Amino acid sequence: MLLILMWLHRQPQVHSAPICTHGHAGCQLLSLADLFDRVIQHSARMHGLSNDLHSEFEQYFLPSKNQIGRINRKCHTSNILTPNGKENAQRLAREELTEVILKLLLAWRDPLSQFHQSIAHHEDFNSFSSNKALEMSDMVHELKNGVEKVAEKMQLLGMISNSLGGLSSAEALLAGTSSGESHAMSDYELLHCFRRDSNKVQNYLKILKCRIVPEHGC
Repeated sequence: MLLILMWLHRQPQVHSAPICTHGHAGCQLLSLADLFDRVIQHSARMHGLSNDLHSEFEQYFLPSKNQIGRINRKCHTSNILTPNGKENAQRLAREELTEVILKLLLAWRDPLSQFHQSIAHHEDFNSFSSNKALEMSDMVHELKNGVEKVAEKMQLLGMISNSLGGLSSAEALLAGTSSGESHAMSDYELLHCFRRDSNKVQNYLKILKCRIVPEHGC
């Protein structure tokens, strides 16, 4: 037994290398199709979390269907021009569709962080749901980084231009305006809007992948 433990102790530790697009030393080089698969899977998990939290929030704070019907559905990302439907998304230039995805993710960075802080103080909202909110906030940041790596890879391969402008305009959208609703209602509206936008991001990523690497699962 002692010999086995000594042998195990001497074995090299295996750590996953960070993902890169240029193949630098010490990082894992993935194909463009693999990068797309990763961000699409990540976006699917993020959208699933938004669905779960949306349902739980209705259960805890909005038992009345009449109450739900009176909610103002204007989202703070409404000023970001997004293609309506698959055909319109397919007509957008690759650069434009990539920009739309990044703008939506950037616009949700701070609101989701604030949302997690908000529900953490609700005694009726269990810690499991609070952890989901934190995970959802982290996933937006991770997905934005992943999409940026996809864009960098597309630029490297000459599939899109080397400049993605207009992202700074999304900064102005981060602070949503108050509609005078109760705090619980504004949180519910936020979840409703994020569920809508996370679904858009997932669909846009699938459309973009099929336009860039149609031979891989399209």
